[in-house]
Amino acid sequence: MDNMGLNRLALVSPKNYEPQRVSRMATGSSIKLIEKMEVYENLKQALGPYRYVVGTTARTGSLRPAMTKPRRLAKDLIAISQNNLVAILFGPEDRGLSNEQLRNCHTVATIPTARFSSLNLAQAVMIICYELSLASGEIVPEPAAPRLANKFELEGMYEHLRDVLTKIGFIDRQNPEHWMLNIRRFLSRLPLRAREVRVIRGLCRQIDWYTGQLEKIRKENEGN
Repeated sequence: MDNMGLNRLALVSPKNYEPQRVSRMATGSSIKLIEKMEVYENLKQALGPYRYVVGTTARTGSLRPAMTKPRRLAKDLIAISQNNLVAILFGPEDRGLSNEQLRNCHTVATIPTARFSSLNLAQAVMIICYELSLASGEIVPEPAAPRLANKFELEGMYEHLRDVLTKIGFIDRQNPEHWMLNIRRFLSRLPLRAREVRVIRGLCRQIDWYTGQLEKIRKENEGN
């Protein structure tokens, strides 16, 4: 990260974390990166302030489609990062990111390889950081993206949607998160602004009110 000019590092529930040992391994100006490093207990807490989240994975499939490659991603992020705090999410070296963790991401990036797709964590981080550094040095940057909703706002919206859509029978009560995955993908194609999130939640409240009125009428009719 220090080689490529990035300086904000956050760890989520790190195993065997010893601050003094980490500091001793840092060299040169990278010690400043370690001194400012943030440590969080869980992913939800760590991603809260960010308005755009990118997941990285080597495994593809119906539940984790690879939406972009590092070079295209870097160009897109230069515009998005002008008005939004962006996070690049890497999983543990032994197993990577889970499907559940990838649900927090607006898009997913896969580093192209010839045959063997698995990379060491440090290698993957370096490639992504290199592409970001390269893209940031371009003479003509793309227009800045608007201010987006942060993860706290988005997760509140998704929880609201899940509850309302379950109530009206649009998604299966037995496995709502499976159905919500498609909705998350759909809404992530065009990152939402804070006011757009408020509009969606307003629709949810109206649906909630209407179904409540229908239930009230039904109970009154049964009483009669």
